[in-house]
Amino acid sequence: MHHTLIVADDISYFDNTDLNVVTFEDYLADFPKLNEPKTRVINLCDTGKYLSQGYYCSLLAQARQHRVLPAVNIINDLRMTDEGEGKPRLPLPEAFSLPGGVHSAHTIYVLFGQTKDQAFSPIAEMAFKYYPCPILKLTLHIAEESTGASQHSPIGMVELEAAGFNALPESLRDYAISSVRDYATSTWKGRPKSRKTRWDMAILVNPEEVTPPSDKRAISQFVKAAEAQGIHAEVVSRLSVDEVGHYDALFIRETTAIDHHTYRLARAAEREGLVVIDDTQSILRCCNKVFLQDAFAYQKVPAPKSQFVASDSDEDCARLISELGLPLVLKLPESSFSRGVYKVEDAAALKLRLQDMLAESALVLVQEYVYTEYDWRIGVLGGKPIYACKYYMARNHWQIYNHKDNDIDSGGFTTMPTFEVPKPVLQAAVKAAKAVGEGLYGVDIKHTGNKVYVIEVNDNPSIDSGVEDKYLGRDLYTLIMQEFVKRLEQRGR
Repeated sequence: MHHTLIVADDISYFDNTDLNVVTFEDYLADFPKLNEPKTRVINLCDTGKYLSQGYYCSLLAQARQHRVLPAVNIINDLRMTDEGEGKPRLPLPEAFSLPGGVHSAHTIYVLFGQTKDQAFSPIAEMAFKYYPCPILKLTLHIAEESTGASQHSPIGMVELEAAGFNALPESLRDYAISSVRDYATSTWKGRPKSRKTRWDMAILVNPEEVTPPSDKRAISQFVKAAEAQGIHAEVVSRLSVDEVGHYDALFIRETTAIDHHTYRLARAAEREGLVVIDDTQSILRCCNKVFLQDAFAYQKVPAPKSQFVASDSDEDCARLISELGLPLVLKLPESSFSRGVYKVEDAAALKLRLQDMLAESALVLVQEYVYTEYDWRIGVLGGKPIYACKYYMARNHWQIYNHKDNDIDSGGFTTMPTFEVPKPVLQAAVKAAKAVGEGLYGVDIKHTGNKVYVIEVNDNPSIDSGVEDKYLGRDLYTLIMQEFVKRLEQRGR
């Protein structure tokens, strides 16, 4: 049987209770005691500062072999994040439904995994599971996405910090004392032990992205598939270059760019010997259409007729129209999700659009316009096709995505097995992916008549639940994690 001791900065809050509460000074001076029974310590002191009394309370408890909440490593986890800045964050749980009238920056206090407002119980339980600390202050950061007149599907993050008992609002004091009493008399459960794994993986996401490469459900499927393959996958939204070396693999599920932290993290991971998808070579090659178009031409990958221009002169505009026809498609070298891509119908529009784009980039890619009702997207991993989708154009628009008034509209889709894809489309996809590397790619292709045109290769393709996995289901996630396992085993040879 354990003896439970509660340590608080101010014990006067507990004067009218039967709880065994002492100050830090008393705990420092009077314990351990002779013939002391097994002792558990609930540390309600402020642990927010390094080397504070709250910090030393947990440190001494562990030295004295007292079972303590929070443990020192949890205090540090709550205090230190990427390069020492900010607070740790967790994605909102899948089962969470946003109560009416709650918006971003809403604050919740969690007492031993419980919260007074039961609507936030899923968040409270999740927070305590990852950061077992007596009192947690949570701040919601929500980008609210309406899914119906009376329903909200929130996307966003929960920011966490430890709180001492003194920091609680007056309105929560009685509830908090009751929670302390309940926990002090309960059986403490250890953190659930995960299945034994061979490797550790970081899955990098950005919960603030409007169009992330994978939705929350898909990320959850990746985590489950990883565990089944012997990989412990941790979903992270912040990762420093110094922390990368703690893992064996890095899976980037955030939209990549060259002058961006995703590229820097991938580069750092490669230097540390991690297996990385997306690797830096793929990011460099896919994120710049200058490389892609040149590689397509050199390796005879079928693509629309294209030219790079550095001038908006009347002569160049006339030449482009003469050689490529109208309408024309103009693209910035670095663009994604149909952003930075424009269609022009005449010479005047061509000149104006070129002026704007050349002010942003030294080169602009100009292509012939190829009309199709849908684009093929072939997922290729390690040189092999793994999924196939038809993405239909957005309503009354010539692209899959239509960005207007800060909203994004997209067309429908059809997912099918790769063996049902026309052979020329599949062959072109594999050939285009080979021009880039051996990573995970989404190859966009137009197919009209007997002609195939590769539009681009994406190094960070969309894999969303209910879309790209519509045919293969969980097997799609398994295929990707099996590729990681193969590379991890090869790395170890």
